[in-house]
Amino acid sequence: MALNGSSSGSSKGFFGSFNDVWMIDGVRTPMVDYCGEFSAVSATDLGIKVGREVLRRSGVPGADIGSVIAGNMAPSDFYPFMLPRLIGLYSGVPVEVPAIMVQRICGTGFELFRQAGDQIERGYCDAALVVGTESMTRNPIAAFDHRTGFKLGAPVGFKDFMWEALVDPAPNINMIQTAENLARKYGITRAEVDAFAARSFARALAAQEAGYFDGEIVPVTQETFSLDGYSDRSFDLPRKVASVGRDTHPRPSPVEVLAKLKPVAGGVQTGGNSSALVDAAAAAVVASGAYVKAGNHKPLARIAAAAAVGVPPEIMGIGPAPAIRLLLERTGLTLSDIGRFEINEAQGAQTLAVAKELGLDMDKLNVHGGAIALGHPLACTGVRLTITVARQLRESNLRYGISSACVGGGQGMALLIENPDFR
Repeated sequence: MALNGSSSGSSKGFFGSFNDVWMIDGVRTPMVDYCGEFSAVSATDLGIKVGREVLRRSGVPGADIGSVIAGNMAPSDFYPFMLPRLIGLYSGVPVEVPAIMVQRICGTGFELFRQAGDQIERGYCDAALVVGTESMTRNPIAAFDHRTGFKLGAPVGFKDFMWEALVDPAPNINMIQTAENLARKYGITRAEVDAFAARSFARALAAQEAGYFDGEIVPVTQETFSLDGYSDRSFDLPRKVASVGRDTHPRPSPVEVLAKLKPVAGGVQTGGNSSALVDAAAAAVVASGAYVKAGNHKPLARIAAAAAVGVPPEIMGIGPAPAIRLLLERTGLTLSDIGRFEINEAQGAQTLAVAKELGLDMDKLNVHGGAIALGHPLACTGVRLTITVARQLRESNLRYGISSACVGGGQGMALLIENPDFR
């Protein structure tokens, strides 16, 4: 089916299609619970680990990478400005190759693919390394008003960066409250949200036990990253932890257990039916068709199109619905053409609202569990979802898949991918 970049169509937002852009391969670290085994590891070193591994697995030499595009939200050490550059250099990309930081909050991972596609089709490079990485644990305790000194008796303004960042100052509500707004708007009950969360946990556990995630996870060990002429970097695990190779948050979570948890804001959302806090990174190699053919690579997916939209901040979680609609309108596809959806489970009510708004077939949605069970490491999530849905298409011989997420502040982003092996 031909795709085009026409600006016609009723939905607002921006859209771009790609004729010959491919994801050769993608990997991720395990998703490790907040304050867990990755608590001493910076987002930079998480990113280096997956950057090195995806080049190794894909068979793409670092010397062939012409652009490094990295995403990260919260600083995890004192050198966040250097994160994209350090990931590129220590992954083996030539020193002459530039690197850039990308940020679209929870949509960052999709934005990485979009910018890679743009760069490749504009001829900036033949192959790009994209890396989304996040340490939720190492979000800082920060102050922004002490550069001019401390005044006698004045409040000392150190605050938890991550906790404060959950508030949108425009409507002056937090992200959980935006989900509560959607629950009221779409008539979603606590029982429905808990049932959806229980399904997420059950599906993730089943996939984990079946070894499904082994195909995308790189196990991590204590490791040193060396670069000739420069300082060594290291991946530091706690004492007595030799290796981490599995996601740590999935656990038996039946409805009866989830129903006992207290709501966060007096509504339907609890700590058990919202996305988990985890640390993780994911990476992919994106390349032109000419590069893929010349190297005889077997790509994981074709990056077909990307869309981003704005929505009211107070219902930011509905963002995937208009983003997906925009993708479908501009490509001429319908919901029935899409074999799998991976939509980030920021909150259970939020994902259910998107499903109700679009009329999604729930059997196509997050078939191996979602962020409620696995976690939502902000900048990593879009890369992880896209790798996962690509693998599902190949596994089930389906042609098209969509990965998508809502974005704090009132946005949505979605990515359309195609299975190159579809028959």
